[in-house]
Amino acid sequence: MAASLRCFLRSGKDVVSALGRREFHRSAPVAVQVMVRDALNQAMDEELERDERVFLLGEEVAQYDGAYKVSRGLWKKYGDKRIIDTPITEMGFAGIAVGAAMAGLRPICEFMTFNFSMQAIDQVINSAAKTCYMSAGRQSVPIVFRGPNGASAGVAAQHSQCFAAWYGHCPGLKVVSPWSSEDAKGLLKAAIRDDNPVVFLENELMYGVPFEMSEEAQSKDFTIPIGKAKVERQGTHVTLVTHSRYVSHCLDAAVVLSKEGIECEVVNLRTIRPLDVETIEASVMKTNHLVTVEGGWPQFGVGAEICATIMEGPAFNFLDAPATRVTGVDIPMPYAKILEDNSLPQIKDIILSVKKTLNV
Repeated sequence: MAASLRCFLRSGKDVVSALGRREFHRSAPVAVQVMVRDALNQAMDEELERDERVFLLGEEVAQYDGAYKVSRGLWKKYGDKRIIDTPITEMGFAGIAVGAAMAGLRPICEFMTFNFSMQAIDQVINSAAKTCYMSAGRQSVPIVFRGPNGASAGVAAQHSQCFAAWYGHCPGLKVVSPWSSEDAKGLLKAAIRDDNPVVFLENELMYGVPFEMSEEAQSKDFTIPIGKAKVERQGTHVTLVTHSRYVSHCLDAAVVLSKEGIECEVVNLRTIRPLDVETIEASVMKTNHLVTVEGGWPQFGVGAEICATIMEGPAFNFLDAPATRVTGVDIPMPYAKILEDNSLPQIKDIILSVKKTLNV
């Protein structure tokens, strides 16, 4: 009797154990959370390892691990010849980087903020962007200019500008503006491998934000093609076209509006130049309404270009209402927090514009 009971109990444990094992194998793996700064770090690390012509230079990128810790650990791994601290002279080190690119290297030139790139704009535009055309294609300039772009928090007028429209205006440049960790890694790797000068506009407030990264994105071969937008949320009533930090704002606004029966399609541009007109047009033809969202100034902005492009193309005939823009206010950025908040697009502004466009 006792032996039979022991046998029964043992078999029961075996069954439970087997069921547990089968359930464990069936369960989905835990998603990997990666912050944007770490995704950028991974991209540079992998490309430095892959191609000995790649090097990074900029202010405090080496021994200090970068002002925002994007280059953390790279100096210790690759040394002084490939991770180079520069003096505070943007025109000087940007010029060195452009010359190195012309000589066959693949520099990553970090600006501590793109507001400082104004000191080097002659090197970016006249030396980097125009050389391939002026040499009839004989001289490529494979360089990446990267760093935080747009408004941060409490840094006032001289440190809060969005340069998407500035550099997007210039032929010869590719201009990239990532949002998520996957965007940041895939697009930066593609930019480093590109034979053209790429302006890579990050956002300081996004550096510490974690995103899930797919197994594919964790591969060293993962890249995202420059010039291809991504539909982050499907919708049927209105298209929201945006980039960088404001993708998050649009997705949050879409959640609120969905509770009121309004379904927004959110298009993450990813690239400012070349603009993925096909994806925008396809979405507008589907929803028949368009709202653009950006943190930069309204006049001659990214949203203005999108609206003009839609008006000139086949999607214009599908619009049931005029396109509207949500932008930063047309003033230099104030320092006071309450004024700063009112100078940048907020979720409520997006919701208001959508309802205005839909006349609800």
